Amino acid sequence: MGFVIRVLITAAGLWVASAIVPGIVIEKGTDMVLAAVVLGVVNAVVRPIAVVLTFPITLLTLGLFLWVINAAMLALTAALLDSFHIAGFGSALVGSLVVGLTGWVGNSFVGPRGRYEVLVVRGQS
Repeated sequence: MGFVIRVLITAAGLWVASAIVPGIVIEKGTDMVLAAVVLGVVNAVVRPIAVVLTFPITLLTLGLFLWVINAAMLALTAALLDSFHIAGFGSALVGSLVVGLTGWVGNSFVGPRGRYEVLVVRGQS
């Protein structure tokens, strides 16, 4: 269940990115879910290798190069799918920022078991 929720959160991030970032186009809603799944697989398989290989650059840029890696993973996802288009690397950079922020906010409501978690704080009476 947690995987499905996280895929839907990533699909929502891709939808927001395609709505506000010029140069990112996803043709259909079903393709958005497919792009979210492919992005998840790319992030699970390719991204760790890229992070390890570029560790010195990431260290020199104080971690900002990870943003470039995220943009590259988004561009790779677009290259793998015919219905997902990114106009250039600038669009990929902004799109990765939008998808990352959307995922961060969405995943903050999902616990480690994949269930929605809301913390309720009650004042003392």
